[in-house]
Amino acid sequence: MSEATEETPVLDLIERMTVDSVATANLDPVDLMLVRIAALVAVDAPSISYLMNLGAASEMGIDSEQIRGVLAAIAPIVGTARIASATGRIVDALDVAIEVAEFEEEADEGTGAAE
Repeated sequence: MSEATEETPVLDLIERMTVDSVATANLDPVDLMLVRIAALVAVDAPSISYLMNLGAASEMGIDSEQIRGVLAAIAPIVGTARIASATGRIVDALDVAIEVAEFEEEADEGTGAAE
């Protein structure tokens, strides 16, 4: 875990909380990410939360079918309004991820880093 800095105290706190949560949950990484995504839906989290968690989920090999499965599993509990909201926010998060990737690709091409 990184040292706390004056520049990013909130991010440092979130990192510490996440590390503690992962250690305490005692779930395998895939189950942990699926539970976290379900929790994001339950609290009507903003798009940026989905962006961060879906990125980590993707790195673990979690695919869109598994995400859809989570949404279907929790729909009777959280309701259609939360599922609709989550779906829209996931789409927004994916749009941001695509824009960032395109921007980075353009920047690499502009500096010759892609050569």
